[in-house]
Amino acid sequence: MKKYIQRAKVLVEALPYIKKFNGDIVVIKYGGSAMVDEAIKISVIQDIVLMKLVGLKPVIVHGGGKEISNMLSKIGKESKFIDGLRVTDDETVQVAEMVLSGKVNKDIVQLIENHDINAVGISGKDGKTLKVAKKEVAGYDIGYVGEITKVNTGLVETLLENEYIPVIAPIGTDDNGDTYNINADYAASSIAGALSAEKLVFLTDVEGILRDIDDSASLISRIDVSEVPNYIDQGVISGGMIPKAECCASGIHKGVKSVHILDGRVEHSLLLEIFTKSGVGTMFYGA
Repeated sequence: MKKYIQRAKVLVEALPYIKKFNGDIVVIKYGGSAMVDEAIKISVIQDIVLMKLVGLKPVIVHGGGKEISNMLSKIGKESKFIDGLRVTDDETVQVAEMVLSGKVNKDIVQLIENHDINAVGISGKDGKTLKVAKKEVAGYDIGYVGEITKVNTGLVETLLENEYIPVIAPIGTDDNGDTYNINADYAASSIAGALSAEKLVFLTDVEGILRDIDDSASLISRIDVSEVPNYIDQGVISGGMIPKAECCASGIHKGVKSVHILDGRVEHSLLLEIFTKSGVGTMFYGA
């Protein structure tokens, strides 16, 4: 009987959050191990479906770097990166679009629709959702890597109004109609800001921001974005977490209410972060 009472308490704890966030947009950047491990993939999709069923409006922006690298390897092409960005020549951007828009995107849509929830897969090219300019990196030409200049939310908002879950591949076009690959974290942050989302959630392969990388008990549960530069200077935020933290700060500055870094490897981490008092990751907030 105790276990049933505990289950009821979990539901009761979620009630005020379900009420608070009803009708709000939550943008989820879906990537990393959460896209590869089958059990975790099922858990993430279940969380997103439940969010939809209790009245939230989830929007998914997905990555697919591993899948792109695998496809490039199959055709005998080496993956090269500069400052964490994939060097993207003409052939590579075609492969990236094929993998992201044609395979990864549609797989996610199907997983959602297996739960009898309507989802629509688009890329940033559809409805001119993501307009870009070529991203410049000092001393290098990284090819068709785009920096977002404008987000047109019309198509995404139409899908939300008609009760669909939008699933967005981070591909965009410039003013000449050329196709560009976009870093999915930056795409998610820009889209969340343009939609004035209540929350932006990054599913990652880390627990959140740790004061001591070897001690999970040192998790920092809340960070004011004004403190991000200090944490970087102190080395608390370092390496690949720096651009992710900068995306979190950027999201807040663009109007997102709160941004969360979660360990996507933990089953149901989305529900635990959004619908419980303690949460399980690091939340970034503004003044």
